[in-house]
Amino acid sequence: MLSTWAAPTGLLLCLCSLGFHQQWTSSLLVPFSSKHTNLGRIMEVHGPRLLGTSYKDPISSFNLFQKFTAQHPEAYWSILLKELPVVFREPPRCILDITDKSKRGGTWLPGSVLNIAECCLQPSRHPRKDDDSLAVIWRDEGCDSKLHCMTLKELRERVMLVANAVDATFSKGDVIAIDMPMTVHAIIIYFAIILAGCVVVSIADSFAAKEIATRLHVSNAKGIFTQDFILRGGRKFPLYSRVVEAAPHKAIVLPVSGEDVCIKLREQDQSWGDFLASVINLPRPNHYSPVYNPIDFPTNILFSSGTTGEPKAIPWTQLSPIRAANDGWAYVDLQVGDVFCYPTNLGWVAGPIVLYEAFLSGATFALYHGSPLGGGFGKFVQDAGVTILGTIPTMVKAWKSTNCMKGLNWTKIRSFVTAGEASDVDNVLWLSSRAYYKPIIEVCGGTELASSYLQGTLLQPQAFGALSTASMATGVVILNDNGVPYPDDQPCVGEVGLFPLIMGASDRLLNADHDKIYFKGMPMYKGMQLRRHGDIIKRTAGGYFIVQGRADDTMNLGGIKTSSVEIEHACNNVDQSIVESIAISAAPEDGGPELLVMFAVLKEGYSSKPEDLQKKFTRAIQTNLNPLFKVNHVRIVPEIPRTSSNKLLRRVLRDQMKKELSVRSKI
Repeated sequence: MLSTWAAPTGLLLCLCSLGFHQQWTSSLLVPFSSKHTNLGRIMEVHGPRLLGTSYKDPISSFNLFQKFTAQHPEAYWSILLKELPVVFREPPRCILDITDKSKRGGTWLPGSVLNIAECCLQPSRHPRKDDDSLAVIWRDEGCDSKLHCMTLKELRERVMLVANAVDATFSKGDVIAIDMPMTVHAIIIYFAIILAGCVVVSIADSFAAKEIATRLHVSNAKGIFTQDFILRGGRKFPLYSRVVEAAPHKAIVLPVSGEDVCIKLREQDQSWGDFLASVINLPRPNHYSPVYNPIDFPTNILFSSGTTGEPKAIPWTQLSPIRAANDGWAYVDLQVGDVFCYPTNLGWVAGPIVLYEAFLSGATFALYHGSPLGGGFGKFVQDAGVTILGTIPTMVKAWKSTNCMKGLNWTKIRSFVTAGEASDVDNVLWLSSRAYYKPIIEVCGGTELASSYLQGTLLQPQAFGALSTASMATGVVILNDNGVPYPDDQPCVGEVGLFPLIMGASDRLLNADHDKIYFKGMPMYKGMQLRRHGDIIKRTAGGYFIVQGRADDTMNLGGIKTSSVEIEHACNNVDQSIVESIAISAAPEDGGPELLVMFAVLKEGYSSKPEDLQKKFTRAIQTNLNPLFKVNHVRIVPEIPRTSSNKLLRRVLRDQMKKELSVRSKI
């Protein structure tokens, strides 16, 4: 058994090294138990060989080991490939080839051939995992007394049945979209497409027809899997009709419930039942020989959120799932026997990541077919025996505000994972308390990286709302205004730069210039050109990292650079009427200094005057951030514009305010 919290009372202490008052976790593991984590175990085996006498134990030598892997990423991945169930049809000639200088990220595992979906469906290399092991557990919303289970063998046979149907309907290498909630059927379809040598296009089920059409067009998709409806809170919302409006592509349509779809389909479309019936009479319909492809063959096309123009189409190769799986294996410590639940969608990068984390680590994947915002989801977490629970801060905020998780038994949870946006300290403290103050692992990454570049871990003390380390085999620097990296031990705020040799990260885009977006204009560092990611990161005196927003979220107030996120943290709790506050800076079109503008969303039934909030916001900012800052304008709005992936559209607010300031200047 792993030891988790050394002392829950550590939550009441102040982590002075962060530079401000913030609750923190105590050391998560003692040296003995740390050696039984996935990461601790390989450090014990390989640390003395790689670090020599400098290696002590997984806790005290963690930073040294991480820096070594950043400088020698091929050494880390050679170890990981022996830990994960990645089976090559043809082995790689080497781990990393850097002879081709046109490939800034190097050539990883050259010459290797495999099918990454097959690796997820076999019990090989997991000594405690066999065909009868539980692969997936799920529950339908509204059916709180019933759990459904599927063994690894049952999952594999189901995937192979669908792969046969894909083979009969499409051609090898075809691009096929999935636009549906993340159900057990969605998982089966996802793996079946890849097993059959085709490419998945991930589309979120929340997208409007126009956004669906854009993704189908950019990816050159030949067909799409979807549902007739989406069921949430007992209500049906149309999905197939949006797909029909988007494009004439062939659609295979699953019913949201029951055996048959309850709507009329177009002539070119096919019901799920008819799709499977086309191969049910094969001699062995549940057997399929995987299609093997080179390591750099695309398996999945994902999209950025598209906050500025057309979303970037990012192909994932077979390298990307290996990198994604490392997040769960190394930092979250997913192991055989764990039950991993992370409510998300295949249309977001978290969807494919958590699939590969679970299935390449040997864990059981838990799915809730419904909304994760209510008590029904919480009861599923309890009944399914979830041991690792993934969240996003918005979700946690909803749980806390409605108190819908009260009375549930989450004692089987041994850690939480949170990603997607910056965490609020009060909310994650509340979340940790739901499972007797279990650790919360923060994650920060990106679609084009196929995983994280900053992480929390079980081998370091964790601060709520902060990240404790760069990911293994990932080099991270923080740049000053002149593009010069700050020293590694210096507290600072700046744009992050990444070492370019990142296994599994993107090396091309389908509809944009990859080199221009990720490398052009980035400085050289130790003989290599850094890779752009776009985040503004704060490093504290204690070495923790806090995400301050995107580079375009930075503002210059009176010659002082600050972050929108920092200002919002100071302002969100100044008045009980406020649900959310958003900070932007805008300069008049005819020039002049940037003005600080706050947008506020009020709780239902509350009212506040802009001038009153302006005084409170200014007082909070001057007290907590800088006495020279002041709020110039406050706008009360019904809602904040966001992308489909819930990212703030500050650009829209900024453009609106610039127009208003321009009009004012002409009066």
